[in-house]
Amino acid sequence: MIDFSPLVQQLASTPLKQWSRGIQQQFDDLFAISHGDLPRWMAAVNALPALVPTTTELKDRFQLDGLCNDAEREQLRTALQGLTPWRKGPFHLFDVHVDTEWRSDWKWDRVSPHLDLTNKRILDVGCGNGYYMWRMLGAGAKTVVGVDPNWLFFCQFQAMLRFFDAPPVWHLPFTLEDLPVKLEGFDTVFSMGVLYHRKSPIDHLLALKDCLVSGGELVLETLVIEGDCNQVLVPEDRYAQMRNVWFLPSVAALELWLRRAGFVDVHCVDVSHTSTDEQRSTAWMKYQSLGDFLDPENPQYTVEGLSTPMRAVIVARKP
Repeated sequence: MIDFSPLVQQLASTPLKQWSRGIQQQFDDLFAISHGDLPRWMAAVNALPALVPTTTELKDRFQLDGLCNDAEREQLRTALQGLTPWRKGPFHLFDVHVDTEWRSDWKWDRVSPHLDLTNKRILDVGCGNGYYMWRMLGAGAKTVVGVDPNWLFFCQFQAMLRFFDAPPVWHLPFTLEDLPVKLEGFDTVFSMGVLYHRKSPIDHLLALKDCLVSGGELVLETLVIEGDCNQVLVPEDRYAQMRNVWFLPSVAALELWLRRAGFVDVHCVDVSHTSTDEQRSTAWMKYQSLGDFLDPENPQYTVEGLSTPMRAVIVARKP
């Protein structure tokens, strides 16, 4: 059983005090009706060898090193492979390289220079397996809470957690909608790779704003298209073979949405095209990936004939 009492203690003197008291029961209720593969995934977590890192690097990469013999390393590799597919990373653990589908470190290198996370209380919405949360901790965050309802991602986070001694990083298998309205308790809120999955993007922006303290900062990363403030792509069916993609705005339109949602100091800090070097199939994620979703005759377009994935990072502040 996961014990959230240390998180409750950590948030006891913050605006999140009241919410934190209900986290354990909320988790226990979800755990009771969780995914049918959860016992298998938790068995993989429990099969990890009891390794203790002597060096921990989170600022420039996720890398743990320490004493590990060949048998332990093979046990580590086998247990982690029991948690495939690995989407976000990479993770380097005791000379085992978890080569994830996404080079998430590349995205973090584009985002992090524009942020000061020192002593910040952070919420990561759609945190996946927690890769970025570890990097936020490496950037000096005081407390990091991530929410993502995917139980495999939760178990992947628990696997990494085994090698740390009570770090202030918490993965909750919740959705944003599971959080109270007007939470208003986080200094920084991240939403990366979520907005285009929302049927109502403005409602998502308002919900993110409600999680921030006054003066808090939003870091929003999402798919965008070229164009002026009136340009928004609504795919007919799929986009790059993804079914649940609803709105792809231009950067100018997205900035307008944020201002209409009440944010100030709205500015774009990065725009980049996703390459097949950044997102691809690996031994740790053997399913189809970006290269399979592009037009083989003209990779400037997706298989649906739409422009290839381009992503922007917008930073904004709650007044």
